[in-house]
Parts: sequence; structure tokens; C-alpha cells
Amino acid sequence: MDAMNAGVGSPAEPWEADVADVVARYGTDAERGLTTEESARRLARFGSNELVEQRRTSAVQLFFSQFANTMTLVLAAAAAITVVIREYRDTIVIAVIVVLNSVVGFVQEHRAEEAMAALKRLTAATANTMRDGAVAQVPAAELVPGDLVRLAAGDVVSADLRLIEVHGLRVDEAPLTGESEPTAKTARPLDAERGALVADRRNMAFKGTVVSFGRATGVVVATGMATEIGRIATLLQTHSADATPLQQRLGGLGRRLAAAALAVCAVVFIVGVFTGEPADEMFLTAVSLAVAAIPEGLPAVVTVALALGARRMAARRALVRRLPAVETLGSVTVICSDKTGTLTENRMAVERVWTHAGSYTVSGGGYRPEGEVVPAPGTVSPDPSLTRLAEVAVACNDATLHAPREGIEWTITGDPTEGALLAFAPKLGVEQREIEAGRPRVAEIAFDAGRRRMLTVHRAADGWWVAVKGAPGALAPLVSPADAEDLANALAAADSLAAGGYRVIALAERWVDAVPEPLDDIERDLHLVGLVGIADPPRAEAAAAIATCRAAGITPVMITGDHPATAEAVARRLGLLDGASSAVTGHDLDAMGDDELAGRVERVSVYARTTPEQKLRIVEAWKRQGAIVAMTGDGVNDAPALRRADIGVAMGITGTDVSKEAGDMVLADDNFATIVGAVEEGRRIYDNVRRFVRYMLATNSGEVWVMFLAPLLGLPLPLLPAQILWINLVTDGPPAVALGLEPAEPDTMTRPPRPASESILGRGLWQHALWIGLLMAGVSLAVQVLARAAGWPERTMVFTTLAFLQLGNALAVRSERHSAVHLGLRSNPWLMYAVALGVGAQLAAVYAPGVRSLFDTTPLTAVQLAVVLVASSAAFVAVEIEKLVRRRRDPV
Repeated sequence: MDAMNAGVGSPAEPWEADVADVVARYGTDAERGLTTEESARRLARFGSNELVEQRRTSAVQLFFSQFANTMTLVLAAAAAITVVIREYRDTIVIAVIVVLNSVVGFVQEHRAEEAMAALKRLTAATANTMRDGAVAQVPAAELVPGDLVRLAAGDVVSADLRLIEVHGLRVDEAPLTGESEPTAKTARPLDAERGALVADRRNMAFKGTVVSFGRATGVVVATGMATEIGRIATLLQTHSADATPLQQRLGGLGRRLAAAALAVCAVVFIVGVFTGEPADEMFLTAVSLAVAAIPEGLPAVVTVALALGARRMAARRALVRRLPAVETLGSVTVICSDKTGTLTENRMAVERVWTHAGSYTVSGGGYRPEGEVVPAPGTVSPDPSLTRLAEVAVACNDATLHAPREGIEWTITGDPTEGALLAFAPKLGVEQREIEAGRPRVAEIAFDAGRRRMLTVHRAADGWWVAVKGAPGALAPLVSPADAEDLANALAAADSLAAGGYRVIALAERWVDAVPEPLDDIERDLHLVGLVGIADPPRAEAAAAIATCRAAGITPVMITGDHPATAEAVARRLGLLDGASSAVTGHDLDAMGDDELAGRVERVSVYARTTPEQKLRIVEAWKRQGAIVAMTGDGVNDAPALRRADIGVAMGITGTDVSKEAGDMVLADDNFATIVGAVEEGRRIYDNVRRFVRYMLATNSGEVWVMFLAPLLGLPLPLLPAQILWINLVTDGPPAVALGLEPAEPDTMTRPPRPASESILGRGLWQHALWIGLLMAGVSLAVQVLARAAGWPERTMVFTTLAFLQLGNALAVRSERHSAVHLGLRSNPWLMYAVALGVGAQLAAVYAPGVRSLFDTTPLTAVQLAVVLVASSAAFVAVEIEKLVRRRRDPV
């Protein structure tokens, strides 16, 4: 990229150079701007001032790519087999499942590609620039390096500008830098260290940010993809999300089941023929077993579980954009959270007050005027200076406080800091309208980043009243010598408040007999009234949510663009930092190599003054440690990290369209505690998927073992192909779906997250499925031997015993630790209904004349049915004993 456009390779970066050097370097005129001919030449040289989007995958390619996964191919094979054996109902069901899952995947991936389009929508359509010595409104896409751009309140900045003339300019850079308040700008050059991070470049205005106050003129120093927002666009398009843990686990399971299905077909067919069974009958039997062994209901159960989980999350203010993200939350081991609005209220509030008489704590957060000012211990006498302090805070103020209406809470128009002062004053009985009526403003000197203070003059009955607010250091030289002792105490108090993460505002006043000309002469002999410490208060529920995270084995991490002192103060109040820890800054991160960061990342809880690249590095460092990372964010600068994290969580209230499109989930209330609730839901869903897999593998393997072992034991085939498919329908249908509706277990948020590398068959699941399957087969074959010896209808009894064994297993596998008796019948009534439906359907297959002919069954006598019922309780009892042993072996 050309040095003029990128600002790289020149003797100094634009923010380091003075105004004259910038004007000369970019070949422009500080009064007249560029000529039309020169701007045309530069447009041809540098290209359009637009974000360039990489080539997208076509919709057709995206749709057909959804079929290229193992489970879909296995289901397609199963559908083909069902056509061969003329089970067209199963063919239709499987086809619908395949298409449905592919459509869901297509919609999700297509929406994920919309982040870049949302980024483009942030840019301005037009810009006011100087061309040929006159102000002209030109398309923003036609801006070139060297153009002179005029900014005013409400404008969207159309390119990266080096400001050369500033009049009280404040720019809302929160989407780009994470700063919680509009940034005051200046035209003065910065040294290299002070301008190293985007958030510190106070003499720059960046493409896509919004002017909230004042006006300015700037020289375009970067356009298009060379801008800061263009750099983020590049990161967004080069860092994609990995497959979710559930997708990875189900892919592995699908491959195993595909191999198992082929093995079942081959082995059962060969064994049957070898033992003398007819080849054509063995072929149908083997194919039927293969259909039973393939869990065609798994994608449907997973989709239903995820959809219901998404619905429950929506009720808890968490809106899911990609269904697999629901389960991913359950795997999370690290939550990287923004500070402003997520851990805090995103509303500035006066929390501390200092006057010469003492220190005070202010209750009532945000912009709510309700609350009180509580004196520190030892302060007993009323302090009249508090009222004067509140009067100055209201008078020297350009914001407006709006009372609640139609369900909307207290809001402000104007600067958040000034809004905090307006909310503070009524707690001392001072109202804005009364000050405006009794002491109308007649003159003012607006706030300026260079002066760091604001002054207003008011007409009063007995003279002219001057109200001043600003940084303590900016007011100190203007304070009357008579207040020297109070000033020294105030500066010490200001340092203490600043160390605690507060933004400190000094308030002063003066009475004069006449208003001088120029007005600047009035800024002297001020009487310091006091100090206020302003902060964005932590959310009331955030500390408890962080404690819950830690109890659940999840590491909470704060990543913010705010000042380190502010970040540390909030982190300590929330319990994120202990006494010895401190925040790691963007400067610190730049000094670390990737290996060093990966080695330290597990010991760092707070990052401050971070850039988009640094957020990506933090996410990557955690992922190198094997962590499953959730990343929250609301700004454009958060979008690349949101996309790269295992689960991106965007803010619904303060979030930009870019962050929402990049994220997998949107928090409707921007609340960290909502994420923790969503994690619980994610864990519940994964537990339910494991319940289904555990149940399905045990029951299906029981069918396989029965058919495999019977010929080896010299017994005739115990089941017909139609009976195998019926059992598969009765046991893998409603009960399987109902297992996906199990509520969360009591210890869901007190156990550690499962390892990222853990197979869905891990923690003893496949061993359980193997031995329970063998148990079912053993019990069924024992019933066959008994029935054969007693002359009873052996095939009907095996058919019914195996079906009831599987339904009993459904009741037992509701938990891997807790007894089904302890869980009760009411916690999941759907499972009770499903089991009852299965029992009724099986009895109909045995006793209903019009149905039993389809399955070649014989009605059982009371004694025969009693034997079946006793035998079929074996699976339920065995699983309950297994859980009892586990609880005694591992009580926690």
C-alpha cells in the first residue's frame, strides 16, 4: 500500500506529525483542499474508498456442501437400503431428516456470511469535503488521501482522518475501540508511545465512527481497506469459525456407526447362512438389522433438542443465530467478556464525592435520580458544600435527563458523564429546571480536549455566578490562593479516586460583579467546591455470575478497550482480580510473542486497551491450550474475535450489526449473567444428546446381539425382519425424542466442563452400551430357551421382551448418576407418555387381531406375559445398580 494512503513507511505516523507536516505530506491545501483534477488522479491511483469483499461461496455450492458429511452419507445409504427392503415409510422419514438438516445448515452458514455486508453499512454515504476551495458534498467512496473533510455533530466519519482543526469535537468510537464514552479530540501531535493504540490516537477520526459533539476539519490519510475498519474487514474475512464440538463429535460417531452397519450386514448374513438359514431370509434380516443399527433419528433428536434449547434460551434473553451454538455453550471452558454493558450497567453514575468536609458514597446507579449521599464514617455534621457542588454540576452541563416513559428507563441526551452529574444532583434536592429558571446561562466556554474543562456564566439576583467543571489538574492553576490547603487535599483525594478506577471531575465556582471581555479572563480565583468520582457501576448480578462460572470450572476473562485503572477497579469489585494481580495492557501484549502469551494466558484475567488483532491473539492463545472459548462483544472491533471464537456472543442493545452478524448468539439484555444461564442450557442439551446416544447404542446393540448370538447357540432366528423394524420404530421414536426434553440435573453448574477432546462415547458410554446390549440379548435369549422348553410362542415372547427391555432402559438412562426414582415421574412427563405409548403399541402388536397378523405374533397368556414383564425389568434394575455403584465410588 502506498505510504501516503497507509501512513506507513513515512518518517512519522500521521498522529505523530504536526499539522503543517501532515498537510505537506499529503499534498493538500489547508484552506482550499484538493482540486477536482488531482482528486481524480488520486482516485485512479488509490482506488475507491470502499471495503472490498472476498469472493463469496455461491448459494448452490453452499447448499450442496451440507450433504458432504459422514452422517448424511450414512443416512442416504440407509434410505437406499429401505427402498430395497420396501420399507418406504422409513425412506420418506430419512429423506425428510436429511433435507431438513441440510436446509438448517445452509441458512446458518449463509447468515454467517452477512457480517461483511453489515460492516459495509457502517460507512457514510457522503462527505463534506473541500474541492477547488469550496465545500462540496461528494460520495464517500470518492474520497482520496489528501482530501480535506469537514465534520459536525451527527456525521459518520467517512475515512481515516488526521484532524488539523478541532472545536470541542467528541467522537463515539465505542464500536471500533470499546471506549465507553465519546472521545475528546485534539489537533496536537502525539508521541509514538501515546499513539500506538487506536484508542489513544486523540488527533485522529476513524472511518465508521460517529461525531457526537463539536466540529472539526481533517485530512484524509487512509481510505478503503487501508483504514482501521478496513483492517478489521480483512481480519473478519480471513478468520473463520471451526466446527462446533457437537459437530465434531457427531461426525466421529457417524463414521463409527457407518463401519458398524456394514459389519452387521456382513457378519450376520455370513453366520446365518453358515448355520443353515435360507440366504434370501438372511439377506433381509441382515439389511433390517443394518437399518436398526443406524440411528436415523439422531439428527432429528439433536435438531429438536437444539431448537427447544434455543427457545428456552430466548426466554432467558439469549437469542441463538446458529443452532449448534446452543450445545457449544455447554462445552465452554473460557468466557472472554467485554466490560462495558456486559459486566457493567453501561450507564455512568456518581459513586464517590469529596468536599473539604469529608468523603461520601452515593447510592442509586445509572441515570436514576433516586438514591442518597451517605457520609463516610466519622462525618457527622451536615455539609452545605454538597448542595453547592450539585448546583455547579447541574449548571455547567449540556445534557438533558429524561424520566421513564412507556417502559423505557431513565435516559439522557448528551454526554454520559454530564448525564451522571444530572442524576446525582436530585439526590441532594437540586433540580436542573430550577437552576435554569433561577440562574439562566448567559455565556460559556465549551469543553475542549486541550483545556480539559468547561465554564458557564449565569445571571443571578445578586451578580454573576460562574460554574466550572473539569479535570482536577486543569482546574488546579485557576483555584484561588486562599484555597491552597483545600486544593492540596483535593488533589490527593483525586489521585486516590483515580487509582480506584473512577473518572474524577472537579467542580468550582466564583461570583463576579461583571462579565469580562474576553471571557477567558474570568477563569481565575475559583473556589473549589469538591470532587466527584464517576464510574460505570458493575451489574448487580455480574459478581454472582462470575462466581457461578468458577464453580462450573469456567474461567471468566475481561477484555476491554478501556483504561487499565478502570478495568482493574471493575474487575476487583467483581472478584475477577485478587490483590496481587493486575491488568495486562495492549502494550504488554505487543511485547509478548505468541508462545509467551500462550504460556501466560491461563494466569491473566483482565486485558485493557486492546486492539482487534490482540483480541484475536488472546482467543487463539486460549484455543492453543485446548480451551473452548466464548467471546462477547458489541463493536466492529470485536467482530473478528467473535467469528474466530468457538462461540461468539454479540450484544443486542449496544451491539453493532457487524458484531451481531459475526456472532453465533445475541444477548437481548447485554448481560453477562445471561451467558451463564445459556451455558447451563448448553450443558443440559449435550447431556440430553448423550442420553439419546447412550440409550440408542444400548438398545440397537441388543437387537444385533440377539440376532448374532442365537444361531451360534443353536437357536432359530428369534425375530423376523418386520419385528426388528417394529422394535426400532417403537423404541427409537417417541422415547428417544422425549429423552431430549430432560431438565437440567442439579449438579449441572457445579461440575467442570467436559474436555474438548472427549468423544461423545467417552466417560464409559460405549462400555455401558456394550454390556447393557449384551444383557438385553442374554435375557431375551434366556426367555427364548424357556419358551422353547415350555412350548410357548418363543418368537412372540422374545419380540415383546426385547421391546419392553428397551423401554425400561429409557426410564433408567435419564441420568448417568441420579436414580430414576429420585428424579420422579413429573420432571419429564413426555418420557412417561412416550413409554406408555410404546407399551400400548407393543401390546397391540401382540393382541390386536388386525395388527398381530402383520408381525406373525401369537397372543400371550397371563403367565407368559408375567414372565415377559419380569424378564424385561432386568435392564432398568441393572442400570440403577450401575448408578448406585458409581455414586458410592465417587460421592461428589
